[in-house]
Amino acid sequence: MRTFKTKWLSRFARREGIADKSLQEAIERAERGLIDADLGGGLIKQRVARAGRGRSGGYRTIVAYRAKQRAVFLYGFAKNERDNIGPDELLTFRSIAADLLAADSARIAEAIENGVLQEIDHDQEKDT
Repeated sequence: MRTFKTKWLSRFARREGIADKSLQEAIERAERGLIDADLGGGLIKQRVARAGRGRSGGYRTIVAYRAKQRAVFLYGFAKNERDNIGPDELLTFRSIAADLLAADSARIAEAIENGVLQEIDHDQEKDT
């Protein structure tokens, strides 16, 4: 299972103090079947905890997700700032998810090289 975050999500996570470990834990929950919301079209919504707090008052993330293969964090927002994404945004995220989930290894490597995606290193997170 490879996990990535977009350039936008990377900046959002850094600004909000969301560690890669928290993002990885959200995917580990999804892999165990604990998905907060299935948005269809390869999209899920997963909660991510605020530093020092629980998930319920934390952040919501939109993830392109294919079990046991690939997860890409696309978007995030604080629950206290926004209830949910709109229908137009959902359609856009579904389109992006379809492209990312269908991408072959070469396209993913190119996206990483161009700074569009950043891979979350599972092993490094477990050591820190």
